[in-house]
Amino acid sequence: MKLFDLHGRAAIVTGGNGGIGRGLALAFAQAGADVCIAARSKSKLDSTAAEIEALGANCLSIECDVNELEDLKRTLELTKERFGACHILVNNAGIAQQALPQDLTDEQWDRVIDTNLTSVFRFSRTVFPTFRDQGGGKIINIGSEYSLFGSAFVPGYSASKGGVIQLTKSLAVAWADVNIQVNAIIPGWITSEMTGPVKENVEMFQAIVSRTPAGRFGEPEELGGAGIFLASAASDFVTGQSIVVDGGYSVS
Repeated sequence: MKLFDLHGRAAIVTGGNGGIGRGLALAFAQAGADVCIAARSKSKLDSTAAEIEALGANCLSIECDVNELEDLKRTLELTKERFGACHILVNNAGIAQQALPQDLTDEQWDRVIDTNLTSVFRFSRTVFPTFRDQGGGKIINIGSEYSLFGSAFVPGYSASKGGVIQLTKSLAVAWADVNIQVNAIIPGWITSEMTGPVKENVEMFQAIVSRTPAGRFGEPEELGGAGIFLASAASDFVTGQSIVVDGGYSVS
């Protein structure tokens, strides 16, 4: 199990105060990592930090807007100051804007692309010198089923998450020679605030569940295994890949 041990490692998880980000942050803590959760809601940051610390792990919570470059730089520097280093970055923060393509405004499009894709590039670029100079690091980007499929109702979200997968491959190729592994997790339909409205739409919820071989939505904690694998020494020769965690939705 030493391959999956994260003791002595420090991770930043954007959007780490809820949903998938919280699930990954808790998994890292259980595997022994020090964890920085970076997000906008202070109340949710405080509650998640308490959960992480209850596991016996060290936690740093930072109010951070991933669309602000200075916030990204500050988050990295505070993480290094608190834990002595940063070894893992999870680009998880994301938003969705529901509208048909013809009704989506430029402002709505830009906000989704900036939050879901541009911030991934910026934070990855920000941690690059640290990872390079210390001899390596792990970047885990969070995609979506809409990285694989088109969507009439969230076209900006779908485009941004498709871009995340291509960016993951590009960064992996660019940085493999300095021992930085860049991979992605593609979650299926996971219980979260973002998917709450979907679960309330009985017709849509039933259609998703009936297509999913596992017959249910997943829980955020169920991404923890993939996250620990990609954050640990077990994946040192794995880069540019996307691990789908969706109960079989994408292959049914």
